[in-house]
Amino acid sequence: MNERGEVVPAPGFVGQTTHQLYQVFAHLSDSGTMAYDIDSSPWYKATAILAGMCGVVIFSTLIAFITTTVDHKLKELRKGKSTVVEQGHSMILGWNERVVDILRELVTANSSEPYAAVVILANRGKEDMDDFLRIHLPDRKSTRIVTRSGSESLLTNLEIVSIQHCKSIIILATCGPAASDWEKAGSDAHVVKTTLAAKTFLGPDSQVPIVAEIYLDQNRDLISRIAPTAVTIDTDDILSTIMVQTSRSVGLCVVYNEIVSFDGCEMYLYEADWRSLPFGQLAYCFSDGIPMGIRRSDGSLSINPAADTIMREGESILILAEDNSTIDFQADCVAKPRAFALRDQRRTIAPERDLIIGWTNKTVRILREYGDYLKAGGQIDVLLRTPCAGVAETIQELNKELKGIDIRLIHDDPLTREGLLATDPFSYNNILILSQGQSGNSHERTDSETMVILLLLRQILDESPQRAAKVKLITEILDLDNQPLVARTGVNDFIISNRIVRVILAQLSENVDVKNVYDDLFSEEGSEIYLKPADLYFTEFPVTATYADLIAMAHQRQEICLGVKLKGLERDAEKNYGIKLIPEKNREYTLNEDDALVVLAEDET
Repeated sequence: MNERGEVVPAPGFVGQTTHQLYQVFAHLSDSGTMAYDIDSSPWYKATAILAGMCGVVIFSTLIAFITTTVDHKLKELRKGKSTVVEQGHSMILGWNERVVDILRELVTANSSEPYAAVVILANRGKEDMDDFLRIHLPDRKSTRIVTRSGSESLLTNLEIVSIQHCKSIIILATCGPAASDWEKAGSDAHVVKTTLAAKTFLGPDSQVPIVAEIYLDQNRDLISRIAPTAVTIDTDDILSTIMVQTSRSVGLCVVYNEIVSFDGCEMYLYEADWRSLPFGQLAYCFSDGIPMGIRRSDGSLSINPAADTIMREGESILILAEDNSTIDFQADCVAKPRAFALRDQRRTIAPERDLIIGWTNKTVRILREYGDYLKAGGQIDVLLRTPCAGVAETIQELNKELKGIDIRLIHDDPLTREGLLATDPFSYNNILILSQGQSGNSHERTDSETMVILLLLRQILDESPQRAAKVKLITEILDLDNQPLVARTGVNDFIISNRIVRVILAQLSENVDVKNVYDDLFSEEGSEIYLKPADLYFTEFPVTATYADLIAMAHQRQEICLGVKLKGLERDAEKNYGIKLIPEKNREYTLNEDDALVVLAEDET
């Protein structure tokens, strides 16, 4: 009978069994259900207690199983063993001190892409890599960074990172430029093996660009045989060339830093219907950008061709522009230059004296590079605190090789005022300070010693400004974080060597064709970038001229004007040290004798 007095039929066997099973389940899942069975029989209560205890055991076991399974899965994910599902991603094989700057450049390059990704495969813990990148690269914009742990040369690991779906591959060395020859040989062997594994997995017909860090020339030949489309770079050779070229044109390193990175103007290959226009006229047909060269239909590249060279169908131009999306060829000129009288004058290159402080892996190459620039009768002094074994013999051999240039070895301590004064720093045209990045020294210690030398030299030179007017200080630093400190020491120019190498690696991975441009720009033969004083172009000062006017003036000297440098701003980091590349064609500048034009030219005269 229910609450309303109605007779309710007793449940059948099935109904009773179902009810009892539900009661048992209630006691299994919630022991508190027993509180509602106060009036039940003792046997029922005993059954409920037993069911409650079994429920605690069963559900505790279930929770432990789920927790263990999830924890095991998380550990597997932390180990970086799961397959990457990305496509069209950039691939980095290996891990070294350059990885953060490479990633930073790739993040900048991918800023306009909504679903960009970079995958790293390295033989170190995934958690360590993730934690390191979380601290040193917090801002990743639209780029996802995926890490996987394992040997870079195993085919199974390359399959895990979906290397067959990547758009480019960067293979990093296992040691730095300051490492011993034995370490560099081991690094090259690992890079060669990794390249072979990547090419084996991709197949012989793959066009995926591979950029590899290689130290020894013989191993470059191996890479070219394994992967003919692979690009190898010699970091010491590039840095040596940039250092010497920078000593020839103060401010050049700022120009290179902007051109080779993705943050600023970049070099692109661009094709259009040129309508048989001469190359020189194309400079006025782009609102953003300045043509630097021509890529012929056969693939050959001509940097700084004659202005009257007629553009043909199927040819592309090498153009320096803010972004590829801003390049727009217009048949009608966006600006017209005015007629200025060109000053018929060339620089006179006299024999000079230069001082190199420090001996590193790059010193011999720097001395040979100077041999291509210095006139007969020039002198280069090398100041060392503790000369390494064989340095004196090496200098003797270089003196025989480089005719007309006298190289001397000076033993003294550059970290003391007395040691620097003994060299008579006022007598030099250029003083080049190399980072003493010996194996085992931290970047912080190396850069600290460099700054001490800089401060001592600046203190000495400031005591006699007139005598020091012709002396240029150029230095190399390793850590980008030390840039503001070095800038305050009064140095004329400084090279962040590690950063330049990293950004070149990143840029080559995005566009391997740029390698041919670098080979041309970083060689003594052909055209190079110089900062030439304005008094080589104009007869009267101050003079007001637009960028289009400057382009026309440079054309009269068979040069290409890439921008300007204003002397009054060369200490202002916020103004890019007074350097502005590819400004608007109609933008006016008021120039004085000590301002300069950034030009692409055959020589520094």
